[in-house]
Amino acid sequence: MIALRHVVVFLGVLATSSPALASAELARAKNCVACHHAERRMIGPAYSLIAARYANDAAAVGTLAARIIAGGGGNWGQMPMPAQANLSQEEAEALATWILSLR
Repeated sequence: MIALRHVVVFLGVLATSSPALASAELARAKNCVACHHAERRMIGPAYSLIAARYANDAAAVGTLAARIIAGGGGNWGQMPMPAQANLSQEEAEALATWILSLR
């Protein structure tokens, strides 16, 4: 019984420490939700639309992570996305992985 409890605790720690699993919280913490929503367009495109556009792109995580950090414009309309230089590469990749999971 003690061994099972250790496994459950370990899995809980693993799940809460994984950046990919914490990406919804990371998106809120980094204020991504000020411009993006999971299902509807706001200032920027919905995460589900981004996920659908990049669904078959093997390089999507890297591409999106780079765009998240550097910012850019012209991909989704006139409004440019400001650079998010306060994000680490790992955080940007976790956000990109999470966004791609929303299709």
